[in-house]
Amino acid sequence: MARKAVTPPVRGSRSGRPIMVLLDALGQRWTLRILWELTPGPLSFRDLRERCDQVSPTVLNGRLKLLREMALVEREEGAGYRLTPQGQELGVRLLDLNHWAEHWARD
Repeated sequence: MARKAVTPPVRGSRSGRPIMVLLDALGQRWTLRILWELTPGPLSFRDLRERCDQVSPTVLNGRLKLLREMALVEREEGAGYRLTPQGQELGVRLLDLNHWAEHWARD
């Protein structure tokens, strides 16, 4: 009988299941909102904070740090924060989820 290969641990997960790490991160308050607001393009810290209903600077800094560590967001000199290519790919998936949610809400 063949044994399943065990995926090595990833970013804070002992299970080695990347989806669990991602869902844990996205489940933190403001994380999805930050990604959503950055989907159209870069924003300064101030603009991002305003779009996130004046989230506290401490919380916003913490979430941005997490998203940078996950390589989903990067800081661009003079432009503020923007999604990395991986973050943009996730943004496309969020747009798909938004489309589904709008359909679901109509039903």
